[in-house]
Amino acid sequence: MNPVRKQRLMVVLAILVGLAIAVGLAVYALRQNINLFYTPQQVVNGEAPVGTKMRVGGLVEEGSVRRDPESLNVTFAVTDGKGTFEIHYQGILPDLFREGQGVVANGTLVSRDRFEADEVLAKHDETYMPPEVQDALEKAGHPGNAGKTDQNAQGDGGYGGQYGDP
Repeated sequence: MNPVRKQRLMVVLAILVGLAIAVGLAVYALRQNINLFYTPQQVVNGEAPVGTKMRVGGLVEEGSVRRDPESLNVTFAVTDGKGTFEIHYQGILPDLFREGQGVVANGTLVSRDRFEADEVLAKHDETYMPPEVQDALEKAGHPGNAGKTDQNAQGDGGYGGQYGDP
């Protein structure tokens, strides 16, 4: 083989190997940042993987909010009408958080009935329901807030907290 061709072949191979490594690293980094959304029914039925970061959402069950008077620990149940599980959160809840309202929590599923939240987002007003939670409630046949959406919600998807308070 001609030395010039051999050198060109080596350059092309080096570029291809570098490109393959870059694509592999990008896919690996994106895989760790994926935050899938699960409904309470999916969590209770075992469809959500235990021990992974995820988002869960539903309605805060009436009478389920328990606050530790000596710390910022809060425990509350989230339901979609067909499944219910507890969310444990340490921190200050958004001002709009209350029973019977929609929430989305980011965190880790510890067991089928316990979720440790790093962040809790509460909806902005009475008419907004995030599309993910609305779809979950409609599929579960929950009569409550299903079907109430606000297409004009801005910026943070209708949720207060870290992404912008009203």
